[in-house]
Amino acid sequence: MAQKSVLIAGATGTIGRAVVTAALARGYRVTAIVRPHHRAPFDVHENLHITRATFSPTAGWSTTFARADVVISCLASRTGTAQDAHMVDYAMNAALLDQITPTPDTQFILLSAICVQKPKLAFQFEKLRFEALLQGSGLPYSIVRPTAYFKSLSGQIDRIKKGKAFLYFGDGTSTSCMPISERDLANFMIECIDDQSRLNRILPIGGPHPALTPRDQAEMLFDIFGQPPKVASVSPRLFDLLRLCLAPFAPLSQWVRNKRELLAIGKYYATESMLCWDADQHCYDASATPSTGTDSLRDHYLHIQTGQIENIRDKASRIY
Repeated sequence: MAQKSVLIAGATGTIGRAVVTAALARGYRVTAIVRPHHRAPFDVHENLHITRATFSPTAGWSTTFARADVVISCLASRTGTAQDAHMVDYAMNAALLDQITPTPDTQFILLSAICVQKPKLAFQFEKLRFEALLQGSGLPYSIVRPTAYFKSLSGQIDRIKKGKAFLYFGDGTSTSCMPISERDLANFMIECIDDQSRLNRILPIGGPHPALTPRDQAEMLFDIFGQPPKVASVSPRLFDLLRLCLAPFAPLSQWVRNKRELLAIGKYYATESMLCWDADQHCYDASATPSTGTDSLRDHYLHIQTGQIENIRDKASRIY
């Protein structure tokens, strides 16, 4: 049987790089979309081809991509602001979908996010808008909605190492998640290619149980880095107060509007769990959140502590 060909958009992002690695490990022929003049962070591989392309809101993609058996989109806006979210989460994906719809048997695997279950933010609505477009396209699809990433839960390591307090919102127990590693998420997405049970479905996915609260994360970090427990509580209402202070200036400045959206994003993540939402019981349900993989957040923290991996802060984070 001929090797399947896989086209990966967003290939240089954190998850995209892991997806490229997972696809090559399974013997697929991979085409990775990379921006011009952007270093392709991949080792040379006989099954890997780099296609350089740009995207314009008016002209679309700068190149026509070669036909592939599977298209995987790991595209995601870095800031979540309205303009950025519309261009990346919706328009870039829509233009990609438009290129491949003439080939009705091409499978489309989309990296989305579990937080779109309760949409309040610009980027969530843009993700849902594209999800609906994909579902109505007639193509076989899998929409993957992961919980929190390890990187997004590592932003306070430098604080802990310096003996500073771990910051959490409220009492540190009102939200929780089942964090998933880049490797486990990438493997799950690649397995969608040949798993018929995942076709034409929305797939929420977390890492190994149990669900962890911010307080759990703090206890792990104090233990692993040998620091005495020191925590500080921040009220989520701080986000509302700051947004209110900026409100009078929003009609005059795009910068202010973006800052207000970033504060809304911060408030959302400070008050909502990254688990499956039970609409009937009106609560998040860890037991109903599917689990995959073997990588634990504790092992991730240990690998940083021992220097096996570098702690790369999430540049999109605006909380700490």
